[in-house]
Amino acid sequence: MSNTPPETLNAKCACGAVTATLRGPFRQPIACHCESCRRQSGHFTAATSVPRENFELGNSDKLIWWRATDHAERGFCADCGSLMFWKMDGVERVSIFMGCIDTPTGLQMEKHIYTEEKSDYYDI
Repeated sequence: MSNTPPETLNAKCACGAVTATLRGPFRQPIACHCESCRRQSGHFTAATSVPRENFELGNSDKLIWWRATDHAERGFCADCGSLMFWKMDGVERVSIFMGCIDTPTGLQMEKHIYTEEKSDYYDI
């Protein structure tokens, strides 16, 4: 696997109703083990991020933004339920969940966060 991400990556939900084009620079992926991510995704999440101006939605009629917390919102597909995006209020970056991005990504997991909230059925 290449450790150099391409200049552009594409993302889509499981059914293809929501798409996005992402232009770097890409943050290396971070795995989040917080309770909110675990409950919405069914496990922990892993996401990269790009500057907002490098995030371009394609198909988005089925995209729904939902607030899990008072400081951020999550984007998911209304048809298939794929959790795709995360945006923190006041931050000029958009996080994109790694499972939605076409491979190869050229990215490598950088770190794990909120590990004190992880579930008890796995080790890091």
